Amino acid sequence: MQESSSGYGDYSHETFQALVNQPSGNHPFTHDTFPVFSGSALTYKANCLKNYSSFIQQRETRVKALTALGVVSFFWGTTWVASREGVKYMPALQLAAIRQFLAGAIYVIFFIAKKFPWPKGKEWGHIFILSFLNLFITNGLTTLGVKYIPAGLGALIAAIFPLWLVILGIFRPNSKMPLTAVIGLLFGFSGICIIFYEHLKEFFNPDFRFGIFISLTASITWASGTLYTRRKAREFNPYFSIGLQMVISGIGLFIVSWLTGLKVPLDQVPWQSWASIGYLVIFGSLVSFVAYLYALQHLPIGQLSIYAYINPIVAVILGAVLLGERLTPTIGVGGLVTLFGLWLVNETFRKRA
Repeated sequence: MQESSSGYGDYSHETFQALVNQPSGNHPFTHDTFPVFSGSALTYKANCLKNYSSFIQQRETRVKALTALGVVSFFWGTTWVASREGVKYMPALQLAAIRQFLAGAIYVIFFIAKKFPWPKGKEWGHIFILSFLNLFITNGLTTLGVKYIPAGLGALIAAIFPLWLVILGIFRPNSKMPLTAVIGLLFGFSGICIIFYEHLKEFFNPDFRFGIFISLTASITWASGTLYTRRKAREFNPYFSIGLQMVISGIGLFIVSWLTGLKVPLDQVPWQSWASIGYLVIFGSLVSFVAYLYALQHLPIGQLSIYAYINPIVAVILGAVLLGERLTPTIGVGGLVTLFGLWLVNETFRKRA
């Protein structure tokens, strides 16, 4: 479900790899299968035609999957800019609450219409835990974070969550960190330091420090949620639960907004924020999510992971073009060094998988 702020896209590709490895009856997205034909010479031409048709269909599917990957790579990057623009005019947590609740309600209605069974017993425990880690904390903090820091910087901080996956994995029994992963960690955090150097003067601003702190916290909770999903995904229906998690986190964020007084009456929310919310719901939570699932089921994981490197680049560029955020050679170099470190880490563990 990076949805976002939004830049996490609601989930990372590591999370959904665990989700897709479900028995086919657990989700509405299934692979087409093509039988291998054999028989007499009389059926040879028919088999050739069927195999050719299978080849054409597979090629068309791959084109669609690559298009879906492009949709994910672009739109999940734009959600950072949409969130940054939206929180200029209304409290950030209230915006996140509305966005999560609306998107979740659409998912829930869809799965109810498809007559999917409701979670039972222990499944609700997993749903509440993931709702808390991935959406209530992660999405809430990242949305709040872009109120204080540039959208591009927020996206780059969110992108380093694979580094936290490696660090958190150190504390697991009998775990060893490969040398290339260590090198990747060093590159990743060195790149972040280069970026922070460009913002050195801004660290004297307490609001900027607060934005950095909560954004880093969100990347850690996202990594924690991803690890939890990997271990528990087979114990519940992950697809239906995504909508339920969004609804639960939306309600939780509404409660926090009400208790803290950080809210405005809905009839006083300006059109700019409603436009941002609509964009985040439609393109960040619905279109991109469906595209992501399709790409995940039809592309190799190594190819799919490209989106994680494109998202922050899109956010940085659009932040500079649309919002006037600073984009300097130092920030560019720091971003590339960070993404290279992430690539090393991902490649190391992809080969070991």
